[in-house]
Formats: sequence, C-alpha cells, structure tokens
Amino acid sequence: QVQLVESGGGLVQAGGSLRLSCAASGIIFRINAMAWYRQAPGKEREWVARIMIEGTTTYADSVKGRFTISRDNAKNTVDLQMIGLKPEETAVYYCNRAFPPYSSWGQGTQVTVTS
Repeated sequence: QVQLVESGGGLVQAGGSLRLSCAASGIIFRINAMAWYRQAPGKEREWVARIMIEGTTTYADSVKGRFTISRDNAKNTVDLQMIGLKPEETAVYYCNRAFPPYSSWGQGTQVTVTS
C-alpha cells in the first residue's frame, strides 16, 4: 500500500524559506520519478517540480531558480527546498510519483506565505 507523508510546511513571510520533506513507503522508490505538487485554495492541483531516477530535475516556470527538489533513495525521501516564497504560493503541498501520480495522495503539508 502506497503511503506518502509530507512534512515541513508552516507560516512564513514573503521572501522566506521552507524545506518540505516527503517520506514514501509501499513503493520501490528508487525506480520512480517523484514530484511535488501544490493546490491553492479554490484552484486545481498543479505540478511544481520533478526529479527523475538518476537525479535530473525539472521545474515549473513559476518556481524555477527558487525551488530545489532532491531525493534520497536510501531513505525513500524527496525534499523541496523553497526560497523567495510569495503569498500566491500559499497552498497545500503534496509529493507523489511523477509518471503518473498514484491515485492515493498523502495529506499534504500546508504552506502559508504572508505579505
């Protein structure tokens, strides 16, 4: 059974930083590309960043240069380092497999950016 547990969210002022972490179990982590997604209030969930099996990373244009995704295959974790946060990035952040996402999502972690 797939289990994804996100953590690290919180309240931060605009321009601040947070580091999110996701622990995955029930999957063969090392053979899956992983991604971070977010869902703002009243909006559709959107993709934020992706990391391939070998470590290649891709980012949504809106976060490029400010967010960094990383993975630790030994620990089955995927992190998202965020700097320069903006109020419009207030959302619940989720991790999941990249291609395609598992149907079962974790509870996410709330990121609130104040102006």
